[in-house]
Amino acid sequence: MNLPALQQKFVIHFGEMGARWGMNRTVGQIYAVLFLSENALCADEIVAALGVSRSNVSMGLKELQSWQLVQLEHQPGDRKDFFSTPDDLWQIVMTLVEQRKAREVDPTLTVLRDLQMDSDYNETNAFARGRIEEATRMIELFSRWYEDMRDVDIERLERLLTMGAAAQKVLNFKPRKKTKKRKEN
Repeated sequence: MNLPALQQKFVIHFGEMGARWGMNRTVGQIYAVLFLSENALCADEIVAALGVSRSNVSMGLKELQSWQLVQLEHQPGDRKDFFSTPDDLWQIVMTLVEQRKAREVDPTLTVLRDLQMDSDYNETNAFARGRIEEATRMIELFSRWYEDMRDVDIERLERLLTMGAAAQKVLNFKPRKKTKKRKEN
């Protein structure tokens, strides 16, 4: 990599995290380079910074565009495409959450609901049906909460997040009871 040491550490870590988030390592690194850049970068500049192939960068930029995590820019007098990340970190986080929900949570909820509508559902043992229904309720609850929180203005959302344990005290929440472990076969 052709980056200062501190930035290189950040980029390497983002590559590792990208792999855990369902992107390949290079896509995570491309995003990190753009995130740390003060100016929009073209693909050739990203290639030079990371030392990866032009085709990897092109494919990575397309993936980041599909996630709506980068913005395409054009500069006067230059035919190249330039890319940047949003300046607002909250916008980035909200986009990530929205994309993860659309790619992971929504399809799972659809499958769970379809299972409950399946003609074989009532023939399934009670324990399995109960678990499917419990999972459906949980995911629906989180989805409704997300929909409510998505529309909260950032200042209030930030205050809500910083309240943490104080909110638990105000609402008089009791610690969650530990659940028993399922029996092993």
